[in-house]
Amino acid sequence: MKKILGILGILLLLFIGYIWFFYFRGRKSPDKGPKPVPVSVSKHSPDFNRSIDSVLHAYYSMTEAFVNWDTSLVNKYASQLKTTLDHLRINELQKDTLIYETSLAFLANSKAETDNILQQPALDKKREALNSLTDNLRTLFITVKYDQGKIYYQECPMAFNDEIPGYWLSSSNAVRNPYLGTMHPKYKSKMLECGGPRDTINFVQADTTGKK
Repeated sequence: MKKILGILGILLLLFIGYIWFFYFRGRKSPDKGPKPVPVSVSKHSPDFNRSIDSVLHAYYSMTEAFVNWDTSLVNKYASQLKTTLDHLRINELQKDTLIYETSLAFLANSKAETDNILQQPALDKKREALNSLTDNLRTLFITVKYDQGKIYYQECPMAFNDEIPGYWLSSSNAVRNPYLGTMHPKYKSKMLECGGPRDTINFVQADTTGKK
C-alpha cells in the first residue's frame, strides 16, 4: 500500500510540474511598449541650428521658384536668403579658428553669389549664380558639420547648354530640377526630374546614452 501511495505521489508531483512548466512557458512577458527612439544630438547651439535652418528654408524656396521659372519669386527668396546669411550665428565657431575662418570665407562667397542672383536680370544668369552659390553653401555646411538633417546634393547633367552640369541642394532625394524646371523653352516640363543625388551632407548623430 505504501509503495502504491509513493508511486501516486511521484505521479502527482510530475503532473504538477508539467502544468507549471507549460503554464509559465506560454505566458507572454508584460508589454513594455515601443523601444525608445534615439534622439538627435547636436554639437551646436539651438540658436545656431535655427539660423542654419532659416538659410535652408530660404534657399529651398528659391530653388523651387527657379523650378517654376518665376523671376519675381526668385528675387523674393534670394532677398530672404541674403538676410538669413547676414544673421547666421557663425561667431559660435570662434573656438575653432580654422573652422571659423574657413566658414567665414564660404559664407562671404555665398553672400556674394546671392547678391549676384538679385542683380542679374536674366534667369539663365541667375542660374549660373545659383550653381556657384550651391557649391559655396555645400562646403559651408560640410565645414560646420550641420547635424540637424540630411541635405541632398543634386546634379543636373545638362543644366547649361545641354552639356554642362549644374548643382543644387535639396531636403529630399526627389528631383525637382531648378535648371530645366517646368517651363523650359525646348523641353517644357519633360526634364523636371532630370538628374539625381550626387552626394549627401549627413552629420546627424544619435544619442546612445539613453539620456534625453
